[in-house]
Amino acid sequence: MILFLLAKMKYLKMKPLAIFAFLMAGGFIGDSASNPLVISNLTNIVTVGYFDIGFVEYAKNMFLPNLLSIFASIVVLWVCFRKDIPFAIDVLKLPAASSVIKNHTMFRFSWFFLALLMAGYFVGDYYHLPVSVFALGGALVFLLIANHYKAVKPIMTIKAAPWQVVWFSIGLYVVVYGIKNAGLTNVIASWIQELSLHGDFVAIVGTGFLSAFVSSVMHNMPTIMIMDIAIDQVGYIGNEALVYANILGSNLGPKMTPIGSLATLLWLHVLAQKGVKIGWWDYMKVGLVYYSACAFCSSARLSIGCACKKAKRKLSLLRLEKINYLR
Repeated sequence: MILFLLAKMKYLKMKPLAIFAFLMAGGFIGDSASNPLVISNLTNIVTVGYFDIGFVEYAKNMFLPNLLSIFASIVVLWVCFRKDIPFAIDVLKLPAASSVIKNHTMFRFSWFFLALLMAGYFVGDYYHLPVSVFALGGALVFLLIANHYKAVKPIMTIKAAPWQVVWFSIGLYVVVYGIKNAGLTNVIASWIQELSLHGDFVAIVGTGFLSAFVSSVMHNMPTIMIMDIAIDQVGYIGNEALVYANILGSNLGPKMTPIGSLATLLWLHVLAQKGVKIGWWDYMKVGLVYYSACAFCSSARLSIGCACKKAKRKLSLLRLEKINYLR
C-alpha cells in the first residue's frame, strides 16, 4: 500500500512534505485499522488461536474499539500534518482507473470471491472451523482460477512468496517458549495481577500500554505471544478484556518506534531505496502521540464494554436468586 501511495503521489508531482505526510498517514492508518477482524493481522490470528475465540465473538468485541482507534488516528494525523497537506489535488492527472486494470474479468470476480470468503469465515465460526481452512483453501482456489484466466503464473507466485516469514514465525515460537521457561511470563503475569487490583480500567489500559511498550522495543510478534501466555497464567475467564487490550497494544504500540514491527521496517527500507528517507525522530514524534490517543480511546471503550458485561452478569444472577427465592 505504501509503494502504491508513493507511486501515485510522484505521478501527481506532489511536494516532499506532502509526500511525507501521506506516507506516514497511510502507514499509521493501516495499523490502526488492523483490529476489527481475526484475519486483519497476524497478531489477531495468534491470540484467537491461543484462547480459542470465535470469529464473530472477536468481531463484536473489537468493532467499536477499532472505530475509535481509526477516528483518533485521523484526528492526530490531521493535527500533525494539516500544514503539509495540499488544499486541493488535481486527480484528473491520474489515468482512468479502467486503463490500469490488466484483467477486468478477474477484477470483477475478485470482489465476489472476497464476499464469498468472508461469508465462509462466519460459516466456519458456526461449525468451529479455523480461519486457516478458508484462508488457505480460498487462496488455492483463487490461484487456480487466476491461472485459468492467465492472470498469474502459479509456480512463480509460490516461489516469490515470502517463505522466510514462516521460518521467522516458527523461530519466534521457540524463543518465546524459552522465555516462558526462564520465568519472564511469570513476572509479567504478576504485573498484570497488580494492575487488576486497581480496577478494570487500570488493568485494561495498563495491559495495553505494557504490551505496546514491549512491542515498540522488541517486536510485536514475540510480544503478543509472551503477553498471551502471561494473561493465561492470570486467568482468561473474567479477564477477557485484557486479551483485547493486548491485541490493541501489540498492533498500535509498534508505531511508537520504527523497529516495533517487521512491516514498518520493510516499508521504511523500501522508501529509503526510493529516495524517501524518514528519520527516527520524525517518525517517533508522530508515533508517540498517535499511540497515546488511539490506545486511550480504544481502551476506554473496552473498559466500558467490560463494565457493561459484568453489570449484566450481576443482574442475571440477581434474577436467578429472585426466581429461586420465589420458588
